Amino acid sequence: MTDAFSGTDQQLPADHITVKSGRVGLLLVNLGTPEAPEKGAVRRYLGEFLSDKRVIEIPSLLWQPILRGIILNTRPAKSAAAYRKVWSERGSPLAAITAQQAELLQPRLGDGVMVEWAMRYGNPSIPAKLEALKQAGCDRILLAPLYPQYCGATSATVVDKASEWLGDKRSQPAMRTLPPYYDDPAYISALTKDIGGQLDTLEFTPEVLLLSFHGMPQRTLELGDPYHCHCQKTARLLETALARSDIRMRATFQSRFGRAKWLEPATDAVLAEEAAKGTRRLAIAAPGFSADCLETLEELAIQGREQFEAAGGKQFAALECLNAREPGMAMLEAIMRRELAGWL
Repeated sequence: MTDAFSGTDQQLPADHITVKSGRVGLLLVNLGTPEAPEKGAVRRYLGEFLSDKRVIEIPSLLWQPILRGIILNTRPAKSAAAYRKVWSERGSPLAAITAQQAELLQPRLGDGVMVEWAMRYGNPSIPAKLEALKQAGCDRILLAPLYPQYCGATSATVVDKASEWLGDKRSQPAMRTLPPYYDDPAYISALTKDIGGQLDTLEFTPEVLLLSFHGMPQRTLELGDPYHCHCQKTARLLETALARSDIRMRATFQSRFGRAKWLEPATDAVLAEEAAKGTRRLAIAAPGFSADCLETLEELAIQGREQFEAAGGKQFAALECLNAREPGMAMLEAIMRRELAGWL
């Protein structure tokens, strides 16, 4: 055996620690979910999520009393009721779909890569899954936030959490981070095939297709976050690629929270506006989400329909996200292989 420090041959001691190495890991990461559609579980989840300084950019001394004294005593029951509407036998839709994406990606990438998945908030956690990859011998890991459009409150906080884990490690694996892929040809192609196919199966031709992205405070744009620009470019490229001259398309932003001004136009406001001005057939897609979740299945598919029909709309369809269908999986394989180049 050659000593790593001196370069001389020597016999290792009997109690020498054997460390697995030489493998490549891939960790898919999505936002997070409570462990159950119950008030207590939702409260724990929201407590972690809304305590992240990337998500709520208000000094803790001001924010935490509001969070602990008001929000976590009022919001969990309402959110739990919403989660119960979309919960399935497999549990949280976001967790179940992300797990399926990882499961299907494994054979596509082969034995040369160990594929795992994690949630930024809740379980399985990023530190737990990074540790599992390391213990399995992965000394090179691709961290893959499944957010096509970069935002400090999503992509950056995934890197923050991984960096915390790295900070405690004497022996650190080499780490790469998947870049945003909002204008990647593989992503636009997958969206075009998937959304186009779903539109073709509808019983009606929508007059309008809303492309709804998760909202962010207007302040994020003013501070230099590229998220708004990334969303707008995705919408422009997708509209061009779909080439549906018979359908008018609009980019909107959903999930407003609190009193601050958020990115506009707001999805709920546009649904009411379109119906009020005479739009009777409307479809909505969420290209910024890699998997269906509370915000797409409850906020868009259920609340969105109610808002549109209450304002006079007649026919409404909420399209599914890419999820684990073939166009999305082919896209994930392509961009992961590219980012793993040189390691495989």
